[in-house]
Amino acid sequence: MNTTSVPLFHALHRQPSPLRLPNAWDAGSARQIETLGAQAIATTSAGVAWSLGYRDGNQLPVAEYVARAASIARVISVPLSADIEGGYHPHPATVADTVRRLIDVGVVGINIEDGSADPQLLCRKVEAIRAASNSAGVELYINVRTDVYARNLVPAKDKAGEVILRAQNYRHAGADGLFVLGLVDAEEMQTIAQSSDLLLNVIIWPGLPPLDRLNEYGVRRLSVGSWLPQTLWAHNEQLVRGFLSDDETAPLMATATPYSAINTLF
Repeated sequence: MNTTSVPLFHALHRQPSPLRLPNAWDAGSARQIETLGAQAIATTSAGVAWSLGYRDGNQLPVAEYVARAASIARVISVPLSADIEGGYHPHPATVADTVRRLIDVGVVGINIEDGSADPQLLCRKVEAIRAASNSAGVELYINVRTDVYARNLVPAKDKAGEVILRAQNYRHAGADGLFVLGLVDAEEMQTIAQSSDLLLNVIIWPGLPPLDRLNEYGVRRLSVGSWLPQTLWAHNEQLVRGFLSDDETAPLMATATPYSAINTLF
């Protein structure tokens, strides 16, 4: 691990403008993202799962994910954060062991989510992860994702308050950042950001305010999530359908990046 990546990744969350964090799914996508100017890279767990032949939703075998993280870390020089969904196990000690393995291959930050589970379980996982990272001598950036908005876990009028309550508990457990999936209301962003010591992370989502105004609402980090592989999946479908059914070959070559340009990235 590049030891300078850890404090750098923390510092990137305190820039004047929110950190724009593109999400990669393999070494090739990560290398391309870095060359386009990304200050850091995160994985999309959905994209990684699909690329390895698994459904998204805590289905990834840990060994395969660690190997994928290692392959990404090998080809980039910017900080790498890994989305580990719910940690791929219900027991905090096992989740902490998974994180230790990711730290060993160069990961300096993680995302871990509560989903529809008891938020106290996530607190225990974060505590175990923090203890493991401290014992490894790494100030891991722990970004907790809450699905209060995305899953409509409480009535609309209670969502911001529920997120703030959870954020207080997650902060006490050792988290650094708060990722509120599905949060798009500017006023609620401000309320949550001002009511928590955790640095607010949002994601590209329908109805999101203009990106150049997010800092006004307290946002410190903006993710792409799985939108990149989803969009590329649709584009690939069009190309393959054209080739198989419509005798269309020109689209395959019309916008292709030159072979040499890709090859020289590695």
